[in-house]
Amino acid sequence: MDDSGTPAEEPATDGEADGEAAGEVTDEAAGEADREQAPLEEDPLALRIEQLILGAGRQYTPFQAARAADVPMELAARFWRAMGFADIGQAKALTETDVIALRRLAGLVEAGLLSEAMAVQVARSTGQTTARLAEWQIDSFLEGLTEPPEPGMTRTEVAYPLVELLLPELQEFLVYVWRRQLAAATGRVVQAADDEEMVDRRLAVAFADLVGFTRLTRRLEEEELGELVEAFETTAADLVAAHGGRLIKTLGDEVLYVADDAGTAAEIGLRLIETLANDATMPELRVGMALGTVTTRMGDVFGNTVNLASRLTSIAPKDAVLVDGALRAELVAAGEAPESEKETDADAPYRFALRPLYQRPVRGLGVIEPWLLTRRTPGS
Repeated sequence: MDDSGTPAEEPATDGEADGEAAGEVTDEAAGEADREQAPLEEDPLALRIEQLILGAGRQYTPFQAARAADVPMELAARFWRAMGFADIGQAKALTETDVIALRRLAGLVEAGLLSEAMAVQVARSTGQTTARLAEWQIDSFLEGLTEPPEPGMTRTEVAYPLVELLLPELQEFLVYVWRRQLAAATGRVVQAADDEEMVDRRLAVAFADLVGFTRLTRRLEEEELGELVEAFETTAADLVAAHGGRLIKTLGDEVLYVADDAGTAAEIGLRLIETLANDATMPELRVGMALGTVTTRMGDVFGNTVNLASRLTSIAPKDAVLVDGALRAELVAAGEAPESEKETDADAPYRFALRPLYQRPVRGLGVIEPWLLTRRTPGS
């Protein structure tokens, strides 16, 4: 048996041969890599925490894990990278759980349930989402809870029993939220009119952007800036969810959300303006939104409608909402806003008012006519 732990004299199986050919890794090369890239000695307590979280100890090199899962090395490497994990050469750092996960993902491809490209996308989207979640939990949650209670105790010594208690509860909660989100997303797909609508959908897209954020970064301390961003993201996420929208992503000083109809998007935009205006610690906000076909991919949205909403945001006045002509037309058609400002019937059940602004050219989108969206007040 050589250093890679693989019998040197036994003939390779078809899966093993494929792995070696695809990854261009031989047993001899894997053994040499083990010697050249042996991991540095690590803190025993840190390794215990890692084993506690992963549920298994380190025992495989990437080459050995791919072989144990009966997956070509090249495909295994694609999965690791897609999940966001750095190349580790042939260090013995993988566990039995890594092998099982690899086998399951590859099994979906073999069963014809996923194409290889789709399996890589699944790995990438899951890795990106959970990486951010894990970083947040460590930075904002565990870090504060693992302050050593007594002099001489290390953070690691405090962290181990805490992780041991929290891990099963957090895992159950994560699975619950994921199932809830999956049910909601599946419901939207099932209700789609046709297959094309599952990818290219008609949505209201909106950006909300803090005004003068660059100046704030120079004036505020890092901790104050972090608190402001967190407060903004939390407020935006809560309002979007509460009123039926979907938060697509946050970009520090900007959030992107979508809604299935114009009225929902408009209500969220105005509530964001109103809520932040009542908070003296928050800068002004500007919102831009457009209605049209968007392409959805890996939880994000793309297309001219998204670009138009972004451009409208950039030209919106402080504490104001600008919308495009398509969104305005849907509000009027739905009876949510009057056709013109001349309609002054106080008894009309309008929620919104719209005022046209000057047409202007927008790079890449031609000439657009923005509309200023406000809330309809009684008697107006």
